[in-house]
Amino acid sequence: MSYTRTAGGRACRSGTDSLPHAPAPGAIRPHCVGEGGLEPPTSCTQSRCASTAPLPVPTTASRRQGPAYRSAPERLTTDSPLPWGPRAADRRREPIVGPATRPRYTHASVKTIVAPLEGNKVKLSVEVDEDEFDKALTSAYRKIAREVRIPGFRPGKAPRKVLERRLGTQVGREQALHDALPEYYAQALAENDVDAIDSPEIDITSGEEEGPVAFDATVEVRPVVLVPGYGGLRVELARPELSDAEVDEQIDRMRQVQATLAEVDRPAREGDAVTIDITGTLDGEAQDGLTADDYSYTIGSNAITPEVERQLTGAKAGDILEFDATHPDEGEERQLRFKVLVKQVRERVLPEADDEWAAENSDFETIEALRESIRDRGTRVRLAQAQSALREATGAALAKLVEDDVPEALVNHEMNHRAQDLALRLQAQGLTAEQWLAITGKTSDQLTGELREAAETAAKVDLALRAVAESEQIECTDDDLDEELAHVAERVGEPVARVRAEFERGGNLAAVRSDVRKRKALDWLLERVEIVDEDGQPIDRADLEVTPETDIPEQSDETDANETRETESDAR
Repeated sequence: MSYTRTAGGRACRSGTDSLPHAPAPGAIRPHCVGEGGLEPPTSCTQSRCASTAPLPVPTTASRRQGPAYRSAPERLTTDSPLPWGPRAADRRREPIVGPATRPRYTHASVKTIVAPLEGNKVKLSVEVDEDEFDKALTSAYRKIAREVRIPGFRPGKAPRKVLERRLGTQVGREQALHDALPEYYAQALAENDVDAIDSPEIDITSGEEEGPVAFDATVEVRPVVLVPGYGGLRVELARPELSDAEVDEQIDRMRQVQATLAEVDRPAREGDAVTIDITGTLDGEAQDGLTADDYSYTIGSNAITPEVERQLTGAKAGDILEFDATHPDEGEERQLRFKVLVKQVRERVLPEADDEWAAENSDFETIEALRESIRDRGTRVRLAQAQSALREATGAALAKLVEDDVPEALVNHEMNHRAQDLALRLQAQGLTAEQWLAITGKTSDQLTGELREAAETAAKVDLALRAVAESEQIECTDDDLDEELAHVAERVGEPVARVRAEFERGGNLAAVRSDVRKRKALDWLLERVEIVDEDGQPIDRADLEVTPETDIPEQSDETDANETRETESDAR
């Protein structure tokens, strides 16, 4: 008799290669054990929780002729409107690392012994008695009944005894092991407060054919780090007030709009517009896009090649330049040959920044009134940035105190999350990864390097904040938890009771508590960090606070130079 059956159906697809496709937004999702991948908290300004790592294929020695176990592909939880994905329990505890005097045990139908190993790992030896595993067998046969046809029975209605006679007992046992092992493993993690940060290595030691089931799971756990000197952090921030030079720079940007070009009899310099006849050849053949007459080129734009830029700087009208240049296309080893005739050099002449110009080009009658407006608006925008900049700077300073190497699992998972987050943002802007790389002028390797650097820092911040919370006995109270769930409910537009129920169903309330605890640890640091400007002079915290009366201006063409400077890299 032939039949087909699925492998359990809980796998979720996710892309983790460089830039994954962004997932579609969805509703609040309950946790499926064995479905998710680890997603660690990333920085002091974000709250993300890890999920239980999926089970890998058991070792060959343990499988013998058993079922072909497959782990669910790692799932990044950016498709959920909630800020936390599912994870194993993350209660406040001493993680199981380093030497221990004796293993820990649990006493139930599913028994677990936890023993520390070298390399920041632990081994969970899990035993499941026959009565408990029989429940998994019953569930497995229900699933099989829906997928096979047995004469005389409607789909899904064939009793277990009939299926065992027709298909054999091993079929149901394979399905039960496939479905139940992830649940037993997740239960063992939660009951023993094991903070796993990677997929485990599973070795089924007994029960593949009959009797009680036993397996060993070896997994890496989150380490405890030392953060010496965290109480004396010092960070450098820009003062919120715009300097005279910064105001002048923005005035000059406005003047550039009305700039005119005047011919000059001198060598060309940065900012000048030179009129040229240019011919670019490759092996003697003129190249499209590199050959033009009466082409106006602005020195400093780097619009062609660095060699063209260097040759034109200092050239005069009438000069004929011939030189070789590296081909701009990666992988092309042949050299380009350029011949350039400089026909004219013109400089940009800016209008006088006086009252007349200010009246014509702004809403102000005098240049001083315009300058004060730029200074005021720029200062208010910087105030809006100040708290975010302070948190980022404090997190970066804290990360530098962590001398231990961060586990590769934490870095890799954080890189995946950041790539997924970037994909979401690009999708919202209607851009592909390739288009974004072309716009920014970055290569895939450069982007990967930026993602990795940011991920390593974020992982160190996470570990350091946990250490600070432990050292300062900072806790997430029940009131803190209620407030956090209320914020989540408001953000996703769902009742608080439903949000709490979803977290409880996935066993994730402990993870929420952990994130709140880390945020409180960061707040503790922010109250004590020393803040100085670029010259090392102290900055009063009160000068960085946004009062209720502060009116944050919208950006306009007139003051587009006041746009908020990103405090994080584009790769985030």
